[in-house]
Amino acid sequence: MKLAELERKLIAVARATPRNDRVPYAFEKRIMAHITARPAFDRWALWGKSLWQAAAPCVALMLLLSIWTILSPDRGSTMDLSQDLENTMLAAVDLNGESW
Repeated sequence: MKLAELERKLIAVARATPRNDRVPYAFEKRIMAHITARPAFDRWALWGKSLWQAAAPCVALMLLLSIWTILSPDRGSTMDLSQDLENTMLAAVDLNGESW
């Protein structure tokens, strides 16, 4: 059957059906039950769930790096990690004694 012919037959049947102003029994209650049963989309809950899932790998990485730092062989060296970080961060500024 062709699509246009099917559409024409369905429209003819719909027009032949008499109008009815009756509402089925408890129609509004069924509709409201469907509306309330479906949870609303909560972006904050999705964001929070993602952050909580990311927390475990971050804690595991922190623990691994802490253990690695404690068990490193050159722990007794006199070099300070904060001094190394400061020298690295300020290396671009302190090029040949000149600043930007």
